[in-house]
Amino acid sequence: MDRSRIFGFLVKDVARLSSKNFERLASGLNLTLAQCKVLHGIERSEGLSQVKLAELADTDPMALVRILDRMERDGWVERRADPADRRARQLFLTAAAAPVIAEMWQIADQSRAQALAGLSEEQRAQLLDLLLHVQRNLSQLVPTTADDACAPPASEAAAPATTPDAAQNPRAARRKPT
Repeated sequence: MDRSRIFGFLVKDVARLSSKNFERLASGLNLTLAQCKVLHGIERSEGLSQVKLAELADTDPMALVRILDRMERDGWVERRADPADRRARQLFLTAAAAPVIAEMWQIADQSRAQALAGLSEEQRAQLLDLLLHVQRNLSQLVPTTADDACAPPASEAAAPATTPDAAQNPRAARRKPT
């Protein structure tokens, strides 16, 4: 059998299993993957609108409202009026969200380490380089969407796959939790 035929299925299954493993590890935080995506989306682009965040986090807008309501009650998120559009609200993190986000990144680091167990640093770097190459190829073929905002900027894409201080400062690498 031509192994290249399973490429799409394999990528999808790896993403599914990675998400499930992250959720398993994050259960102690009492956060779902959707909630972590929301925190990450705001962290990455503070001031974005709820509409953009729903697209970015791949979350239903009504579900996002419930998630944001909870996070606002918990004091993690602040909604502010958008000066350019009085109907829109901009989203910002509060200082109270910082410890939760730090723990979220620690869980993401643990989940990633488990997924990449048995691969050398060189193999990990090569895997990320190859996936980034495939992502660039597909980004040129597929119309631009809000999902493109999840892609690492070119400066991050060129950075090493792991850095010594990333384990000490999970936010430093600004990785997507999966």
